[in-house]
Amino acid sequence: MTHATKAIYRWLLSDYVKVSNISADDMLYTETDLEESMDKIETINFHEVKEVAGIKFWCYHAGHVLGAAMFMIEIAGVKLLYTGDFSRQEDRHLMAAEIPNIKPDILIIESTYGTHIHEKREEREARFCNTVHDIVNRGGRGLIPVFALGRAQELLLILDEYWQNHPELHDIPIYYASSLAKKCMAVYQTYVNAMNDKIRKQININNPFVFKHISNLKSMDHFDDIGPSVVMASPGMMQSGLSRELFESWCTDKRNGVIIAGYCVEGTLAKHIMSEPEEITTMSGQKLPLKMSVDYISFSAHTDYQQTSEFIRALKPPHVILVHGEQNEMARLKAALIREYEDNDEVHIEVHNPRNTEAVTLNFRGEKLAKVMGSLADKKPEQGQRISGILVKRNFNYHILSPCDLSNYTDLAMSTVTQTQAIPYTGPFNLLYYQLQKLTGDVEEVEIQQKPALKVFKNITVIQEPGMVVLEWVANPANDMYADTVTTVILEVQSNPKIQKAVVHKISKKVDMDVYSKRMEIMLQDMFGEDCVSSKDGSVLCVTVDGKTANISLDTRTVECEPGSEDDESLREMVELAAQRLYDALSPVH
Repeated sequence: MTHATKAIYRWLLSDYVKVSNISADDMLYTETDLEESMDKIETINFHEVKEVAGIKFWCYHAGHVLGAAMFMIEIAGVKLLYTGDFSRQEDRHLMAAEIPNIKPDILIIESTYGTHIHEKREEREARFCNTVHDIVNRGGRGLIPVFALGRAQELLLILDEYWQNHPELHDIPIYYASSLAKKCMAVYQTYVNAMNDKIRKQININNPFVFKHISNLKSMDHFDDIGPSVVMASPGMMQSGLSRELFESWCTDKRNGVIIAGYCVEGTLAKHIMSEPEEITTMSGQKLPLKMSVDYISFSAHTDYQQTSEFIRALKPPHVILVHGEQNEMARLKAALIREYEDNDEVHIEVHNPRNTEAVTLNFRGEKLAKVMGSLADKKPEQGQRISGILVKRNFNYHILSPCDLSNYTDLAMSTVTQTQAIPYTGPFNLLYYQLQKLTGDVEEVEIQQKPALKVFKNITVIQEPGMVVLEWVANPANDMYADTVTTVILEVQSNPKIQKAVVHKISKKVDMDVYSKRMEIMLQDMFGEDCVSSKDGSVLCVTVDGKTANISLDTRTVECEPGSEDDESLREMVELAAQRLYDALSPVH
């Protein structure tokens, strides 16, 4: 939540605990719960982007009350704007709700006033001040039922300025009778910089929330109810509390007046008296005549139809979901919005007005893009080039990484499993070399810890031990398959005495490298042309095709491409395969 909201939050919820007339067992939360929740609140600045589990969100000024925010939420590329309560009209202290510069895919918007149009600000302020002036002029008491937060501060600013400009009213007191409003006033005095330009400029001269003609009324015991006065009391719909108590005391005097300045819900006293009944029922059940004047002047900080329509027109979201509204008003707003866009071929907006608890399901299909990162992104790839890497999905993002980069870009680590397998073998080790050489030409004699060993398929090591051979390899699907093949050959040689008797001398494994070099050069010239093949130092042959150069080491039969030619895998593979096949063909057979 925003910083101002956190400051107000504590007072609002604490007030609920204190004024609730229900048993402790039925309470939603206690004062202790409230205190513990404060440490769990994370504050956010307007326009500051936060990300949690891949979900991004940021907020805009909503213009409803101090700290009110609209939230933009982005999930897997789909953007949703939730307005909450908002107002597009700047008032005495709050700026108007912002219009985001990002188009949302879904707009969840309030529909409190449906298709109603608000009175212009200047007109309603003038009517409000004139009504209050008329009440006190005739010697009456003016009651303004409001909620502790929001419109109360707006109306106090208006009244304080009006009293300042009318010296004849200085003897008539104005009270705001709400301990919660007084606590919230301290927050308003602190967060002046979160308000509109007018207030921010005025703060350089004096704090507008330090009122000159308004005082706080702690309780009815401190109220000297003699002569005309103006009292702003909560709650706003007069269901109980001080505003209800004052209304019942003053309603029988025609000099008095009540001004309903905000939104009223059906079934409340505030809504009931707007129909000007002849009598009202008190909280004790007594019937009293209603003689005081009743005026309705809306200062509600909710959008009207004009503001809502302009807001939607500016954003043009494909889906609009209406919330926070009375059923009939919401239906009228939906119908009006549909009519507004039914003949517009360029803008297609689907309007939803779900009932409470009713789910709205929307389907979105977007392209999934994988970003190549790390060493794989060092060089610009060519069209059609294949790359090999690991696809990593983090939240709603995809990355392709080289295994060696995993630890740099993720919390994952690259690990290997080395397999070791011992196989009984009592035959000659050179016989094993011979049989494996018949299987594949990719057999190399090596020595490991002063023990004879063979390197097969470049990845399988066969070590001679007394009475056995030991296979070692790094586990992966390809190496596991190679190891199974080598194991089969070893078991076949061990179990077939005829194979062992057929070999009585050490098998020559050497290829005449001079012959191999000459034959290799001739074969490459036949494959690519004489001009494409050249020799370096007699141990390296160079093949150049279409500006791409591959160098083959005759000793190791490995092929490397020169800088600028690394991407041409087809040339490297072709030359490497030819070199290995020629070597196998020249290997002695016994």
